[in-house]
Amino acid sequence: MQDDGLDEPIKFYFWTTPNGYKIAIMLEELGTPYRTQFVDITKGEQFAPEFLAVSPNNRIPAIVDPDGPDGQPLSIFESGAILQYLGRKFGAFYPSNERTKAEIDQWLFWQVGGLGPMAGQYKHFKNVAPDKIPYAIDRYGKEVERLFGVLEKRLQGREYIAGAYSIADIANFTWTRVWADIGQDVRKFPNIEAWLARVAERPAVVRGLALKKPEAG
Repeated sequence: MQDDGLDEPIKFYFWTTPNGYKIAIMLEELGTPYRTQFVDITKGEQFAPEFLAVSPNNRIPAIVDPDGPDGQPLSIFESGAILQYLGRKFGAFYPSNERTKAEIDQWLFWQVGGLGPMAGQYKHFKNVAPDKIPYAIDRYGKEVERLFGVLEKRLQGREYIAGAYSIADIANFTWTRVWADIGQDVRKFPNIEAWLARVAERPAVVRGLALKKPEAG
């Protein structure tokens, strides 16, 4: 929930990308106060010294938790690391059981190391690159399709990726929900389609996705 001004909240550095929405959803799921600092990556705000002190890789999202493990502020960048930290801190959506945690971790890392980067490369070469290179568009498009196939198989007979709803679902949801933008037809993946609908119905997910860039003026 957005900061109510009563306590010093988590500071959340955000922009409207799939990685940004992962943390927006997680914070809403936890119901913990947070204050959003918009970092407009279209204007180069990710290179501001204040932000680089928190996220030296100049990428969103990032957080500063004023109440870190030792009672001192703790800053964290990289969406997967933030999800794990928040899950541990609040004891939610990231169980302490090692077997279950291993299941969640492998699908979290599958997303941050595979689905996200491959989808991002597809979008770049399809929509941003000044020269349209058919080989690159085809290569990354086919890899995203292959990864969708992996997730489709994983979701066979499962409501969620690693048993109960977890940070693995949050991480994969924000990238998979933009299937049309990354060259996929979700109708070819009925398990993914049903899972997307289940996750999208969660009130905290609705609230997280409602976080928008501020109006100009």
